[in-house]
Amino acid sequence: MDKKGRVYICHTYYHVFVSCLKELNLKDRSEGADLIISTMSTDFEDFPERFKECGIFENVYIFEEKREDAFPEILKYKKDQGNIIANMWNRIIFTRKFAKCLAPSVPTDLKKYKDVYVFCDNDPIGYYLNMNHIYYHAVEDGLDTLRPFVPALEDNKGHWKLKRFFSKNLNLIFIRDGYGKYCLEMEVNNLSLVEDDPKVYREVPRNELMQNLSTEGRELLVRTFVRNYDKMIDVCHNLGKDKKNIMILTEPLTPNFDTRERIFRDLVEKYSKEGTVFLKPHPRDDLKYQERFPDVLQFDRTIPMEIFNFFDEIKFDLVVAIYTQLGSIKFAKEAIQLGNAFMDNYEDPSVHSKIKR
Repeated sequence: MDKKGRVYICHTYYHVFVSCLKELNLKDRSEGADLIISTMSTDFEDFPERFKECGIFENVYIFEEKREDAFPEILKYKKDQGNIIANMWNRIIFTRKFAKCLAPSVPTDLKKYKDVYVFCDNDPIGYYLNMNHIYYHAVEDGLDTLRPFVPALEDNKGHWKLKRFFSKNLNLIFIRDGYGKYCLEMEVNNLSLVEDDPKVYREVPRNELMQNLSTEGRELLVRTFVRNYDKMIDVCHNLGKDKKNIMILTEPLTPNFDTRERIFRDLVEKYSKEGTVFLKPHPRDDLKYQERFPDVLQFDRTIPMEIFNFFDEIKFDLVVAIYTQLGSIKFAKEAIQLGNAFMDNYEDPSVHSKIKR
């Protein structure tokens, strides 16, 4: 069977954005590429239809990916048995059964592609790929998301070498982010920030992917990702001429909506004293900001913030975030990441102890 070129398996708008960058940076795209959009963690609204029309991908598939709790019959294998042998045996059984449960929802034959790229292989698709012996490239979920700590190591504390051997060498269990047997490598933005075995990773700087885009490529991404281009330009005309223009990036930080609203209301009040404030809701932040902040200028939550780099009309003096990595922002003079010290005012500081950003 002649294999097709590439397929990108995405869970967020940002994943699709990076997939587009990777695809548009290729010199030879004659073999074609497809896009698979998982609905497990993001509401993509009308996004799949827009991408069917943009021409970057030949096919756009919807993947009704399901978490393990959708299959009650396998959850018993997740219970702690009190010793490493029993736990490992249960994990081996769980790994196979989970992959089998997922099979009916995979929308196309992944073995027909020469290259499979997966964002978040820690999601169920990682189990499916490894148990079905499908080689793939893992891609870093966000920008420098392995910087605070390597999740694969955190998830497998205790007997790490044994667990790694069972996954990477024997394929009896599955470990995320480059440690599955059929994972060819884990692509990261900045290898120097990853405190782990460098052989597992490959550096693919995302700023270079953006910088290498042609003018036509930039315009294509803007028109595809920006749902209402004219409205967005109208919003941009409200940029203050005599004041600082400040963008606040929201994040789905705490499950308590009232606390989340208080966090960003405090930020809006603080920075409104310095200039004109714009809110850019995170794509996975489901707080209804239009209802709770009706007097604050806002951008569509579905737009990856990197898209603003492609607008000559949009320039900000300051971008403010709490944990979002800001290394890819080129549309602002200054960017501030508030981090744990800020969040400690709203939650128990012990909640943030693992977050070392």
